[in-house]
Amino acid sequence: MSNPKETIIEIKDLRKVYKIGTEKVVALNKIDLNIHKGEICCVLGTSGSGKSTLLNMMAGLEKPSRGTIQIKGEAIEKMNEKKLAKFRQKNIGFIFQSYNLMTALTALENVAMPLIFRGTPRNMREKIALKHLEMVGLKDRSKHKPTQMSGGQQQRVGIARAFVGAPEIIFADEPTGNLDTKTSIEIMHIMWKMAREKDQTIVIVTHDPEVALYADKVIHIRDGDIQSIENREEDDVMEKYIKPYEATYVKI
Repeated sequence: MSNPKETIIEIKDLRKVYKIGTEKVVALNKIDLNIHKGEICCVLGTSGSGKSTLLNMMAGLEKPSRGTIQIKGEAIEKMNEKKLAKFRQKNIGFIFQSYNLMTALTALENVAMPLIFRGTPRNMREKIALKHLEMVGLKDRSKHKPTQMSGGQQQRVGIARAFVGAPEIIFADEPTGNLDTKTSIEIMHIMWKMAREKDQTIVIVTHDPEVALYADKVIHIRDGDIQSIENREEDDVMEKYIKPYEATYVKI
């Protein structure tokens, strides 16, 4: 990481309460959290722990009941939908558990889609998209549609799409949730490598402790509260987790 003290996401006193009939359900109680530029951060918790709600808050998909979320110094909770859309388009990429690919489009077209909204000319965006497909090992599948690809291949297309616009932050919601162990390792390795090369920040929510092995910062969340935060040095992550996994990693 280029500067471990440079905060890119700052969360203060964050609380989210849902009203269900006459009942109030506390999804997030009181969250204080800093995420630094270039960090690979994992929010680890079981179903119902509040981890997905926290990700939705950071992505601006839901408004908090209380508290502030600043990304690159911008108060996300105060933005209207139009400003949020522009902010996401410029700064954020998304990776989903269910891939969220357009089934009528080829892999190349799916990856190129974020560049359309940026006004990138067709020839240029196809060139950039193909380069990113090559980075995830799918250059020879560029003309395939999602129904012609395995789950792991579809998720790699999703990764290429998330990274294609060179966003500073990637939000990943259970990115390996639908994949077997071997494919999950391949997916995490790809994400880790691509983020490291461009000093990008990744925030992953997961219930899988093996996914957390790739993180510099692991946030353990339970019942809407942060239980603990585990910080690791980048070299330690490489030596203790990445290299041992590379020994069984199959190149794609």
